[in-house]
Amino acid sequence: MDSPVVFFSAVGMCSAALLLVFLVVLQPSHSSIPLDRRRPSTHPELSVFSRVTESTVTAVDGVIGEKGGLYSKETLYNAGIKASPAEVTVFVLAASVVSGVAVGVLIHSAVGVFSALATPFVAKLVLNMRTNKRRMKFDSQLPDTIQTLIGGLRAGHSVMRSIDAVAVDADAPTSEELSRIINETRIGKDAEQAIADAARRMDSEDFEWIAQAIQIHREVGGDLAEVLEHVAETIRERSEIKGMIRSLSAEGIMSAYILMGLPVAIAVIFKIMNPTYIAVLFEHPLGVALIVLSAIMYAIGGFWLSRMIKIKF
Repeated sequence: MDSPVVFFSAVGMCSAALLLVFLVVLQPSHSSIPLDRRRPSTHPELSVFSRVTESTVTAVDGVIGEKGGLYSKETLYNAGIKASPAEVTVFVLAASVVSGVAVGVLIHSAVGVFSALATPFVAKLVLNMRTNKRRMKFDSQLPDTIQTLIGGLRAGHSVMRSIDAVAVDADAPTSEELSRIINETRIGKDAEQAIADAARRMDSEDFEWIAQAIQIHREVGGDLAEVLEHVAETIRERSEIKGMIRSLSAEGIMSAYILMGLPVAIAVIFKIMNPTYIAVLFEHPLGVALIVLSAIMYAIGGFWLSRMIKIKF
């Protein structure tokens, strides 16, 4: 094969074909009733891969401890990931090895090492992006949440009973956070502290206002439904202003995406159309040094652009 891209594409298609044959043709038939229902005392036998994975996760769990290392339980929860820190750590380590080997074979060994080292930080960046997306979705659901809460209060329910009703009817992540508040109060945690912790996890100033309104109501009394109506009106006005700001900053965000994607796209195009032209960067030591320097400057430029297009209000 003259081109490594064609070779690795052929290998990938052959591997996919073999996997398809194994899953569809050679897959053993199973009974319609699971084994654990037919024989409750019988534990399903794990495959060699499952046993190795389970032992690896257990070993990593013993190393990172309760804090969870780079991927703590609180970080994964805020990102909406239900896996344990040990499982995510093992997955990231495996992805680091795979990306390092693949990039090292296709491009250069030095670039492969850099790719393997950068993978954990890329995973952390992805978790932060998922967390921000989850918080934004929580804020967008907040007006409907307050309206449902007001309806429950005016129907004669208590604050916690109204929150429980909202948790049942709402979508994620509102349902998850409100359910956690209810579960924490059931095991003895103070309701005000549970609501304040939810506001801190979601980094929501609007939900913090709700927590303060509930706290004031529990201390001095009053019509909580009317107070929440004023809060809901303020939140709706703030949401309109946020929408205006996002629409005005959309052009800058799109420009940042283009500037970040353009160098990568040009490199890929040159690699496909004229491999010998760009091979000097990956074969000569000076070219590898320039690639590493470019990657560092690329990261700094990306961070600078992200700060420029992120408007706090």
